[in-house]
Amino acid sequence: MAKAPAQGRISEPTIPNRERPAEPQRYQASKDELLAFYKEMLLIRRFEEKAGQLYGLGLIGGFCHLYIGQEAVAVGLQSALEVGKDSVITGYRDHGHMLAYGIDPKLIMAELTGREAGISRGKGGSMHMFSTEHKFYGGHGIVGAQVSLGAGLAFGHKYADDGGVCMAYFGDGASNQGQVYESFNMAELWKLPIIFVIENNQYAMGTSVNRSSAEDQLYRRGESFRIPGIQVDGMDVLACRGAAETALEWVRAGKGPVILEMKTYRYRGHSMSDPAKYRSRDEVQAMRDNSDPIEGLKRDLAAAGVEEAELKAIEVEIRKRVAEAADFAESAPEPNPKELYTDVLVESY
Repeated sequence: MAKAPAQGRISEPTIPNRERPAEPQRYQASKDELLAFYKEMLLIRRFEEKAGQLYGLGLIGGFCHLYIGQEAVAVGLQSALEVGKDSVITGYRDHGHMLAYGIDPKLIMAELTGREAGISRGKGGSMHMFSTEHKFYGGHGIVGAQVSLGAGLAFGHKYADDGGVCMAYFGDGASNQGQVYESFNMAELWKLPIIFVIENNQYAMGTSVNRSSAEDQLYRRGESFRIPGIQVDGMDVLACRGAAETALEWVRAGKGPVILEMKTYRYRGHSMSDPAKYRSRDEVQAMRDNSDPIEGLKRDLAAAGVEEAELKAIEVEIRKRVAEAADFAESAPEPNPKELYTDVLVESY
């Protein structure tokens, strides 16, 4: 029988040194990779700007959460994934993640406008987009719900032994939800292949993370579950890609989950209905001037020998793609009323 501790004292547990992932290094991208990152980030930026315009015109209904300012996170992380093998799940700010996964912007814009040609046949709208072909499982409107579903996807990968990893995104607001910690516990207990990505854009719906979280260093949130965490500059696409490489190496080795806290920033309000009066214009402008992910990547492109004329040509090309996506969405028919009764029930035998 173990000896009881002295009265009034609690014995101090011996905590073994835990293995941790290596310190991520900023990704050394080739010129072609830099250009690919630039095109993807610029596509997200211009697409979201156009979505904001269409929302203002009444062509997009319901809630609409834009990804402007956070482009480096989705592009940097998902560029390291294997499409068709790894799975992605996120919350309601989902357009950028779909674009970063190479899904046709026409189908995404058609979904935003509720058209039959949309990726979810016009029934998901802005917050509930799916592409099982790409293993992209939403788009979820319930705050934090996707984290538990992501643990389930990771369990599926492990059960099937297919080598896949789930990347589950959620925000600083969702990081305070109880089901997140239930998912952490199960993921570490079963060594599930999942990367928990906290997109810390500082304000959740409208309250700063410092005022709403007792522990505002969110990469530490998994410590009591023995899940290692890494804090990453989410405004630097190469830092994001480097962190993804490190996390994937850890998870694919069967060592269990990792938490990546991406320190990022959204320029617009929480949704299109949010005037964002909880922060100053000077603060937002300072982030645009000093930390914009696209402007930062331009400096890397210049160092790689890419000239301004080439970037201007890319800008023209991206604007044309976005305009074509908007025209496609506006001209596409609305769903047949009979669609109300499809994809509601699945019968199993």
